[in-house]
Amino acid sequence: MSQQASAAGRAFVIGGGIVGVCSAYALQLNGFATTLIEKGVPGHAASFGNSASIGLASVPPLGMPGMMRTLPRMLADPNHALVIRLRHLPQTLPWLMRFRRALAPARVDAIAAARAALLSHAGTAYESLLAEIGRTELIRTTGLILAYESRNSFAGARAGLALRRRHGIEVRELDGPALRDLEPAISERAVCGVHFPIVQTVTNPLDLTEAILGAFRARGGRVLCETVRGFETGPAGVSRIITDAARHECDLVVLAAGAWSGALARMLGERVSIVAERGYHIMIPAAPRMPAIPLVSGEHNVSISTLTTGLRMTTMAELTAIEAPADHARALRIFRAAAPLIRGLDLDTTSPWASRWVGARPSTPDSLPVIGRSPRHRNVIHAFGHGHLGVTFGAVTGAVVGTLARGETPNLDITPYRPDRRFDGSHLGTAR
Repeated sequence: MSQQASAAGRAFVIGGGIVGVCSAYALQLNGFATTLIEKGVPGHAASFGNSASIGLASVPPLGMPGMMRTLPRMLADPNHALVIRLRHLPQTLPWLMRFRRALAPARVDAIAAARAALLSHAGTAYESLLAEIGRTELIRTTGLILAYESRNSFAGARAGLALRRRHGIEVRELDGPALRDLEPAISERAVCGVHFPIVQTVTNPLDLTEAILGAFRARGGRVLCETVRGFETGPAGVSRIITDAARHECDLVVLAAGAWSGALARMLGERVSIVAERGYHIMIPAAPRMPAIPLVSGEHNVSISTLTTGLRMTTMAELTAIEAPADHARALRIFRAAAPLIRGLDLDTTSPWASRWVGARPSTPDSLPVIGRSPRHRNVIHAFGHGHLGVTFGAVTGAVVGTLARGETPNLDITPYRPDRRFDGSHLGTAR
């Protein structure tokens, strides 16, 4: 089975999350006859359950200098948001060793600079994309609050705040009363915090993905529900994609399958350092107070956002296999600990949660995405590994994919995100 060729060629995007959908739409705009392959329902994996934040202030990487000293204590705490499943430690260990090397202060600074460079394009990329499809109402500028219940905990955030300031992010430090003046839903439990005015919020992540997918389909894009089993390659790169339903002839392939992308890259003879970092959420359709400004609990690492479907609480960074049994009990303990930050929010009595979810983020040890042409197959473009910032980087990654596909140089330096790096931050010494 093959797709009718266009002047630019036949492009296939593997992965139906926000990055894959944005990439497919960008390829379509650049003249490719584009097909999106998704083994499940588009938009229903990590792109569905995130905190709905366009994290334009998320300059600091996942790991900061000194983290290894506190790691044993964090892992021993049954209520901490960071989890490493011991059963999967052998598979995770190489990733952890690279992660440890990426914590060196000079490397953290370089990683933050690379994240800031991509973030500087993320908001405008969505503005252009949503204006193109007529859905600008799906993202709004709300800001974000980091709320702390003790000043000792807040002191631990100083290094991350300094990184943000060095890269031009506005940081407003506020005491408890000022926080409540800004967002009245915050309770007296918060003694201080920070406001980032630049941060944006998606009204509903699934609506965002489906709106872009709908525009893609309206322009003639195809969506196939199939599972990729392998590839056939030739002198020009990948010539066919083998799925559980067909063999698709192709001129261009984009790997944008999130946490599943590592396995796909191995089918092509490449190794990228990526793990499934799972997150959890619950939805509360009728909370007593719905904050207009999303907030994050500094102590418990819980994001709290108001969506069109209710209040969403999101937490955990669980390193394990994608299909490992979910630990909803642990997630609920963390949610209960953070709930008192919102006035009247009690998950046991007055504010019952209606649904729960778990999904796998695609995380790299150096907290940078994988964006660029394959080093082995020139007609393959990688677009995955965005970690906690998949929604944030969806539109800008799609735009870069479209530019690369037409053989041009993007308007930002993408060498920090190249697929053939060591994934420990060492490549940034010469790449910048």
